[in-house]
Amino acid sequence: MGRIIGVILIVAGLAICGVVSLFVGVGALAAGEGPSVSTAGAVLGIALFGVIPLLIMGGIGTFLFIRGGHEAKEMAEIRKHEKLLGMIQSQGKVPLANAAIEMRLTRDQLKDMIYQLVNQGLFSGFINWQEGVFYSKDLSQVQSNKCPNCGGEREAVGKGIVKCPYCGVELFIPAS
Repeated sequence: MGRIIGVILIVAGLAICGVVSLFVGVGALAAGEGPSVSTAGAVLGIALFGVIPLLIMGGIGTFLFIRGGHEAKEMAEIRKHEKLLGMIQSQGKVPLANAAIEMRLTRDQLKDMIYQLVNQGLFSGFINWQEGVFYSKDLSQVQSNKCPNCGGEREAVGKGIVKCPYCGVELFIPAS
């Protein structure tokens, strides 16, 4: 939306500058038939009523256009996160390769995205990196001290992340 408003402001500033320049120019050409418009008056009129509005509207329009581009990139990233979360929660078990292909991401990008979802407290589940499968689990299933993959005791490795020292499975538990 910011990009559209930015373009509108830039075009409006250019239109105002053009109309004022045209009006002052026609007035200067018609100087021989009536009251004379001096060159200084024409320049002052164009500057006050054409260039200054162009600079103000063009500057604000450019700012909104650039800001709108950044917002569009952020929204695209949020949509990717939503798509990944929806995919995992609806299927329950998602091969990482399939998710990476469907979302057009590398394995590292997908891993970073999963960690972001966990850090935001939006997801709980676990990944078996050896099998390359991501599992969505109910929070009650993940909060025991046993690994859901091999049954071994788990250890915390980071905020919301628990790793099984036996099989390498990483479990994601949102902070309470």
